[in-house]
Amino acid sequence: MSDDNTSEKAVKPRKIQTPPGIHDILPKEHDYFTFIKKVVRHRARQSGFRRISTPILEFTEVFDRSIGDSTDIVQKEMYTFEDRGGRSMTLKPEGTAGVVRAYVQHGMKEFPQPVELYYIEPHFRYDRPQKGRYRQFWQFGFEIIGESDPALDVQCIYIANKIFEDLGVANRLTLQINNIGSPKSRAKYVEAIENFYVGKERSLCENCLARLETNPLRLLDCKEEDCQILAQLAPKFEQFRSEEDNHFHNLVKEFLDELEIKFVENEQLVRGLDYYTQTVFEFWDSETGSQNAVGGGGRYDGLVEELGGESTPGTGFSVGIERLIYHMKQANIQVPSKDNVHVFVAQLGDLAKKKCLRLMDQLRERGVKTVGALGKGSMKAQMKLADKFGVPYTLIMGITEVREGTVIIRDMAKGQQRFVKMEQVVEEVVKLIGEENLDLYSPGEVTVMP
Repeated sequence: MSDDNTSEKAVKPRKIQTPPGIHDILPKEHDYFTFIKKVVRHRARQSGFRRISTPILEFTEVFDRSIGDSTDIVQKEMYTFEDRGGRSMTLKPEGTAGVVRAYVQHGMKEFPQPVELYYIEPHFRYDRPQKGRYRQFWQFGFEIIGESDPALDVQCIYIANKIFEDLGVANRLTLQINNIGSPKSRAKYVEAIENFYVGKERSLCENCLARLETNPLRLLDCKEEDCQILAQLAPKFEQFRSEEDNHFHNLVKEFLDELEIKFVENEQLVRGLDYYTQTVFEFWDSETGSQNAVGGGGRYDGLVEELGGESTPGTGFSVGIERLIYHMKQANIQVPSKDNVHVFVAQLGDLAKKKCLRLMDQLRERGVKTVGALGKGSMKAQMKLADKFGVPYTLIMGITEVREGTVIIRDMAKGQQRFVKMEQVVEEVVKLIGEENLDLYSPGEVTVMP
């Protein structure tokens, strides 16, 4: 009689993978991330921006009050849950609200104005995964808080454009701009939009039917064909802007012309967040348009007050890093990598291993990128590993070399090798690698305050 437990097929454990829309960043991909971060930090330092990092978790109220509880992000896309204290918490879906909350909380109104900040952070939205769109995604962003001037809006656009040029993708993007006016003029426009769509509800998609009740401006940037046709026939923003709005917008365009930054005026561009006023802009894929916007931003003059501060203007932008990487790959942009190893150290025997530990440390301190297969037994296995690393040179040390105080330097490309005295090997390797190729690290000097 067979045991039921043994006769049943063993159930295989479920394969553990990342959740949908959330991905690992592997070493090759990090080459792009590292290069983009380097470019962003360089342009930020040039322009006087200081880096800020806000928490991944915020009280949900931060986003309800800033983004707007009628937006798609708040209604459909936020990762929100109650913590053990019963408080509603949210993984941050965008960066500006957290930065402005920090501005208010830490009294940055006392800093020299405007306060210029930038960030490079992960964000989270329960969005439909697709090309360049993930549920955990990285953005960099720049914020200027404390002054209202169209020149500052253009400064943001200029920095973004410079970064795109540095990364080799500027020619793949088009700048779309619009002015959505002050809250007062926008309220009149929203009323006109609502009146225009009366009787046309049957032509709207399901999402737009909901937006008509909660966020009518979003009807203008729907991607559905029938909704786009109606949006083109709808009233235009320019009919409802005040003289001040138009003056502000005209100055933005004049400043862009002065900097020779090309743009397209787009009356249907509204952006998906409630906090925007006046200038809004996006960088679109030149071929696919708004479906694959790389980034965007605009002015948010009421956001500081909305989050508990005094009435304070602000402007900024953010860019999706994964989408940038997609464009860089499409443009065949190769980024430099500092991860290529200079030297592989192979050894046999415990005594040789001891000597190698010291030698590897000396080489690394001189800027020679060095690896060693300290756990491998045979020399054959170690040399195969050296080939996989693609190193130009391998240092070989066995029992004989230890006894004689020498090291073998093998040129992997030429297949030639020679003996060098142990005390001379570091300098000899430095000469072979070249001073200009060394990876020297200096943390800088620290000052002890009295």
